[in-house]
Amino acid sequence: MKIKLNRRNKKKIILGVTTVVAIIVVAVVAVVLFKSNLFKSKEKTNESGNFDNKVNNLDVEEDLPKLNIVDLNSKSRPYAVMINNIKVARQFQSGLQDAYIIYELIAEGGITRMLALFKDQETARIGTIRSARHYYLDYVLENDAIYVHWGWSPQAESDIKSLGIQNINGLKYGNTYFWKDDAIRKMGVGTEHTAYTSMEKLKTATEKLNYRSETDQDLLFNYSPEEVDISTLEGAISATSIDINYSSSTKNHYDYDSETKTYLRSVNGVKHTDYVTKKQYSFKNIIVYQVDNVSISGDKKGRQDLKNTGTGEGYFITDGYAVPIKWTKKDRKSQTVYTLNDGTEITLNDGNTFIQIQPKGQTLSIK
Repeated sequence: MKIKLNRRNKKKIILGVTTVVAIIVVAVVAVVLFKSNLFKSKEKTNESGNFDNKVNNLDVEEDLPKLNIVDLNSKSRPYAVMINNIKVARQFQSGLQDAYIIYELIAEGGITRMLALFKDQETARIGTIRSARHYYLDYVLENDAIYVHWGWSPQAESDIKSLGIQNINGLKYGNTYFWKDDAIRKMGVGTEHTAYTSMEKLKTATEKLNYRSETDQDLLFNYSPEEVDISTLEGAISATSIDINYSSSTKNHYDYDSETKTYLRSVNGVKHTDYVTKKQYSFKNIIVYQVDNVSISGDKKGRQDLKNTGTGEGYFITDGYAVPIKWTKKDRKSQTVYTLNDGTEITLNDGNTFIQIQPKGQTLSIK
């Protein structure tokens, strides 16, 4: 039997076919998008469900979460700047709030020096800058950084050369990539405590010295764009008042500010402030652990050596709580790995981090 179709029936059939085709197309697109989003979420998270931000080679920028402290898509090498921390110079320290990681280690005579890491910043004044010590190189290496210093110990000079560390030394380039602040010198401060640099000068130095400006090395830490809550983890304790001593002459203290969720830093009972902004330095994350240090045999200035490879225990502190951690550094060039007691690598809150490596046996109080 033949059915004759009129114009109205033809239109109905065409409309019906068109509708079916449209539904099929929408369904296919939905499946594709679902699979694509599922794939992206797997790329962004690790097995524990936390963001794995060490992966920095994804093709699409949106694959990586947006952070305040570092650009996870950036390939820029960091600068590791040796910061003078002697009492007379501390009040003139500048630019440290822009550093995404700061290490503090013991030096001779009970004083400390700091190694401040800067990446993709425009900081106009960084300092004051002092001379290199050889064990700081271990942390330059683990971050694939360009080392910035003014002078060096005999041990550091030897290791910088033998390890091929790209460095910017004020002894050689003082008038080009550094400056000394005469105003501070006129206050009675020794000229060796008045050296500064800037990110602009360091970037120029990198170009002029033909240093490698990019890195393929992962960041030292995983970061989370969402707030990390460690209060329920095994061994978690309250951490709103922290004392970290290095010697009788260098004692650090942190007070937790619940409004900003950061730790305000003081040294020897005095607020640790920036010379330019006059603001107290604050940090989102603190990592603290202890290592043995010994005086170098035959060194008349009492310079130290640190036993900072191997493994040990410490604490990760953030958002008002502290949890016990383990650290492992296989050798000088290897990145230090920080894990919880169950072996899970720690994830930091988005923000700057102070790594306090104490001499073994010194006071650590977390309340």
